Amino acid sequence: MSDQLDQVPASTDPDSQETKEWLDSLASVLEQEGPDRAHYLLERLIDLARQSGSDIPFSANTAYVNTIPLDQEQHCPGNLEYEEKLRSWMRWNAMAMVVKANRVDGDLGGHLSSFASLANMLGIGFNHFWKAPSENHGGDLLYIQGHSSPGVYARAFLEGRLTEDQLLHFRREVDGGGLSSYPHPKLMPNFWQFPTVSMGLGPLMAIYQARFLKYLHARSIADTTDRKVWAFCGDGEMDEPESLGAIGMASREKLDNLVIVVNCNLQRLDGPVRGNGKIIQELEGEFRGAGWNVVKVVWGPGWDALLAKDKEGILRKVMMDTVDGEYQNYKAKDGAYVRKHFFGKHPKLLEMVANMTDDDIWRLTRGGHDPHKIYAAFKVAQEHKGQPTVLLVKTIKGFGMGKHGEARNTAHNTKKLTDEAVREMRDRYSIPIPDDQLADIPFYKPADDAPEMKYLHERRAALGGYLPARRMQADEKLTVPPLTAFQNVLDPTAEGREVSSTQAYVRILTTLLKDQSVGQRIVPVLVDESRTFGMEGLFRQVGIFNQQGQLYEPVDKDQVMYYREDKAGQILQEGINEAGGMSSWIAAATSYSTNNRVMIPFYTYYSMFGMQRIGDLVWAAADMRARGFLMGGTAGRTTLNGEGLQHEDGHSHLFAAAVPNCMPYDPTFGHELAVIIQDGMRRMVEEQEDVFYYITIMNENYPHPGIKPGQEEGILKGLYLLQKGDESLQQRVQLLGSGTILRESIAAQDLLKNDWNIAADVWSAPSLTLVARDGQDAERWNLVNPAKEQRVPYVTQLMNATTGPIVATTDYMRAFAEQIRAFIPKDRTYRVLGTDGFGRSDSRVKLREFFEVNRYYITVAALKSLAEEGKLDVSVVEQAVAKYNLDPNKPNPVTQ
Repeated sequence: MSDQLDQVPASTDPDSQETKEWLDSLASVLEQEGPDRAHYLLERLIDLARQSGSDIPFSANTAYVNTIPLDQEQHCPGNLEYEEKLRSWMRWNAMAMVVKANRVDGDLGGHLSSFASLANMLGIGFNHFWKAPSENHGGDLLYIQGHSSPGVYARAFLEGRLTEDQLLHFRREVDGGGLSSYPHPKLMPNFWQFPTVSMGLGPLMAIYQARFLKYLHARSIADTTDRKVWAFCGDGEMDEPESLGAIGMASREKLDNLVIVVNCNLQRLDGPVRGNGKIIQELEGEFRGAGWNVVKVVWGPGWDALLAKDKEGILRKVMMDTVDGEYQNYKAKDGAYVRKHFFGKHPKLLEMVANMTDDDIWRLTRGGHDPHKIYAAFKVAQEHKGQPTVLLVKTIKGFGMGKHGEARNTAHNTKKLTDEAVREMRDRYSIPIPDDQLADIPFYKPADDAPEMKYLHERRAALGGYLPARRMQADEKLTVPPLTAFQNVLDPTAEGREVSSTQAYVRILTTLLKDQSVGQRIVPVLVDESRTFGMEGLFRQVGIFNQQGQLYEPVDKDQVMYYREDKAGQILQEGINEAGGMSSWIAAATSYSTNNRVMIPFYTYYSMFGMQRIGDLVWAAADMRARGFLMGGTAGRTTLNGEGLQHEDGHSHLFAAAVPNCMPYDPTFGHELAVIIQDGMRRMVEEQEDVFYYITIMNENYPHPGIKPGQEEGILKGLYLLQKGDESLQQRVQLLGSGTILRESIAAQDLLKNDWNIAADVWSAPSLTLVARDGQDAERWNLVNPAKEQRVPYVTQLMNATTGPIVATTDYMRAFAEQIRAFIPKDRTYRVLGTDGFGRSDSRVKLREFFEVNRYYITVAALKSLAEEGKLDVSVVEQAVAKYNLDPNKPNPVTQ
């Protein structure tokens, strides 16, 4: 040990004798008391030096060797002979599944190399660590590396959970019974828990999932003491900002129930992750610097003897100096190449391996392919307390695929193997399939009473059951409050009283939090804008969740609505972090499945920073069959006056319309909001439907008319008659609106009557998207059922009972209201006004003038439509343009 510590150039040492004495002392501590004591002493020395003013930079990196010393490794207690056979059969079946699919249809695709690289890790986890939900354990949660799905299917096939016919229908799902390409709970609702193949989302969601388990435990909703979240991801995936974006939160929250396993096969989809660098070292610095427990599994057991001989540290230095591009190249060649180009970097290394054959050198494995090394690392991760753990595990992409893909840049896209490659794989893994059957690439499954198969089932029985598996419904039943519970927003506002729809929402939320049945299951999720939304009153009422409680006296403690953190707080306050807020919402919105506890999350945020900023997470939530409310505050392009281009939202509803199980609403009034939320809770909580809601709310104050009998159905369907026009007038138009712009349609109703003697019926359209979906559904039915009674879309029915042209105006792009054009009666004019273009900072009045969606433009649009139908002279339209001072030469706002 002292020889290794002595490797310091004498020319840089002003007092070599003193240095030797220090090094000898350290060597003595290492030999006599062990590395833990040495580490403690060094940390105390460094701490003392820093407190004395010395500038000692922090290094988060350790040597490029295994973190766990050989003498501290806990060996795998399982039957490794059986486990190796099982892994071989899984490798074969995974290969057969993908290759057979692509011999039938070469465009189906699939991936072999990712599972090949982490088969050992998955095997050790499934056989020894990951618990399924049982009477005594809530179950561990697995975020499986997306491209490895064929290997997970291959395991489930051996377990008898998937049939051969299902494997034959890998990536062929349209006719039913097939297997999805990647982990997709939407497509395989009783199998996959989490979608992970959108790169970076797995680690991010896993972090917030682990924190949510702590939240449930702290609030005594579920016992999550021994549950772990395991997230597998690739080293290339760690370049996604989301992958590393929340690791600081994980350590700050002391999420020792979280393990992230980075499969470091050194390759991304098209080439090396860090050809000129070392991704394991880079990630070690990132995670250790963020406060994680970092465990590196770099080298397999064959290297232990060589490292023990490395008294001068030459091997360690070469290991550190060799870049990942070289390591990849070594595994794409052979033992002779490794001898020459790796060990040949120093003559003493060549001497070290002189008695080893080229085959011996080739059999020097990476740590990720040794069950003992993996078991030891998993055991440390499982038992570590006070920090989250990351395992950086070095593997070979395409391990076992030989020259047909192993460690090659093309490995990720390998899905079609030649007969020769299939034969080589059979021989390598000793698959008992004869030559005369090899061309068919048959699946292999031994008899149920084979000892390996018994072992497979015994291991899962000991861990509570099979994984992955997904709970589709929660066992518990909750009752949501009736609509009458929200009477304070169903009634008209008092004379002279004006409130925003956001204020109405806060009243609804406050009522829910006090409800005896569901109050404790409400999860308010905020991202540092609660005061903007008038929600700061919740701080005092239910508190902000913090595992440490509140270790300081808040600056506003003397105020009624002070900032209160609490160990059992109900609010999840994520700071300025929309992706974190969405990930927390997802954890709560899928709790019925992951925890058998129904939770009702309300994530409130600036609508502009929702769908477009975290759209991929919204899509993941849809895939996970999330249930909850996304509340897009300060919504609309002209409502958030003064904030400008990057804050004013005119398109979030278009994004929401693209998500099939999202129920989007743009209500104007409190009574609409109450009806929508109460019915949404009924559907998601009592009926346990797999839908979620996107509801936009605004910060503009105005009177609210209150609910009238019979309006509930129309509100939920997305369109209802709000105000009937004057029955005594002959000419009539229909005005549709939503959000705050509905009030401009109401004002236009008065202008049309008072200035032009034209009646206007005003329709509130809380969800043009749902109206469009209803029309599309009817249209499809009519197409495929031409001889049956044809269905009439809801909006068509409503408009058929009216007369006159129709003008739809919203605070969103025209495409939002254009969704329903196809279902407007063909003999009627349908004109759409919207806020296409970039936002501006100005007053609401000026913004609505700029985007041409105010009451005057609505009035002119109605008159123009009447003129086009021959019911009005065009001169009347010209008079209106002049009367309302509309500039005919004003530039189109879309182009400004």
